[in-house]
Amino acid sequence: MLDLTAELSPTTVQHDASARDPGRYWRSLTEATAHLPAPVAVIEQGALRHNAMDLLVRSGGIPIRVATKSVRVRGVLDAVLAIPGYRGILAFTLAEALWLAEDHDDIVLGYPTVDRAGLATLLADEKLASRITLMVDDLAHLDFIDSVAAPGSRPEVRVAIDVDASLRSPVLGHIGVRRSSLYSAADVAGFARKVVRRAGFLLVGLQMYEAQIAGQGDAAGADAPVIRVVQARSRDELRRRRAEIADAMLNIAPLEFLNGGGTGSLEFTGSDESLTEATAGSGLLAGHLFDGYRAFSPAPATAFAFDVVRKPTPDIATVLGGGWIASGPAVASRQPVPVWPPRLQTMPREAAGEVQTPLRGDAARDLQIGDRVWFRHAKSGEPAERIDSYHLVADGVVVGELPTYRGEGKSFL
Repeated sequence: MLDLTAELSPTTVQHDASARDPGRYWRSLTEATAHLPAPVAVIEQGALRHNAMDLLVRSGGIPIRVATKSVRVRGVLDAVLAIPGYRGILAFTLAEALWLAEDHDDIVLGYPTVDRAGLATLLADEKLASRITLMVDDLAHLDFIDSVAAPGSRPEVRVAIDVDASLRSPVLGHIGVRRSSLYSAADVAGFARKVVRRAGFLLVGLQMYEAQIAGQGDAAGADAPVIRVVQARSRDELRRRRAEIADAMLNIAPLEFLNGGGTGSLEFTGSDESLTEATAGSGLLAGHLFDGYRAFSPAPATAFAFDVVRKPTPDIATVLGGGWIASGPAVASRQPVPVWPPRLQTMPREAAGEVQTPLRGDAARDLQIGDRVWFRHAKSGEPAERIDSYHLVADGVVVGELPTYRGEGKSFL
């Protein structure tokens, strides 16, 4: 069982410096997993613990709800939730929430659901209904729930309102992701009043996820100065609007939580007095997209390795597999990055491929058939859809195996 609250050994305490010494860090993972067949995926325990503690520091004491889509490993979820300062789960599908509700009693569904079978299960069970909060932003969501089981024939349904936290710029237009249609305090208050008047529903929370801040690196690139300016304006606007929404809700419903944030914006979330909790998940395992942030630098807690299977030319080494592409826009940043040996690059016309990935660079000349190459994924949770388990490495030794959702026979989305 993974325990992130136990006393650390001297070598684990030094893991952060080790993670910033690529030669030491990646060689230790190679040696630890040399007996395992590729592809091999690992979680480095010290790095995971460092990231979990760093998220708490960055949040400034506000409780953190764990985003499961960015983990998808129950052993990691349970270990992180055992750390004081972490509280509750943000699930991404109802089927997942129902499964996790066997062991957890504070689950918020991050997105609206129209899963009739899942709703039928939820609405037939008082215990499940008390443990899971559904997300809504449209009266049609309430109508859909009622169509599965009418009020009076089912338990009261806990719901939270999803509010658009994007920036609406008169010059740049919509900056952020397309989520809820609810934006202003008037929008939210008007919808909330309709929810509390509906029989069979209990309004308990509100969510505002600022993707344009949390999900956009600001450290490098030609557009970094523009990103910083836009994010600063968005923070100012969002702080004002959240305060207005929180004030408007005071006379409508006694909310249990007002949720915001994400790994990339925890400092801002923790300083926003309108919020009672933050959400984070990606920063625990730390995909390489988080290398582009100025405010923090997480340790590479997860990685996966493939073996070299041929050398088409002396300066090219080809590994079997590698095309574990992250979701989002089809750009280079969504590719896995080869990190060890250093200075390897994918080929422009092949990139990371489904069956093979040719790599070029100085180190490719020294790689031989059978050698191992380490990659980092762009995002955090998505590699779990490719593998049955992560091997847990501590102090340079494999100390356990953590099944992914897939390894437990689950595939939710």
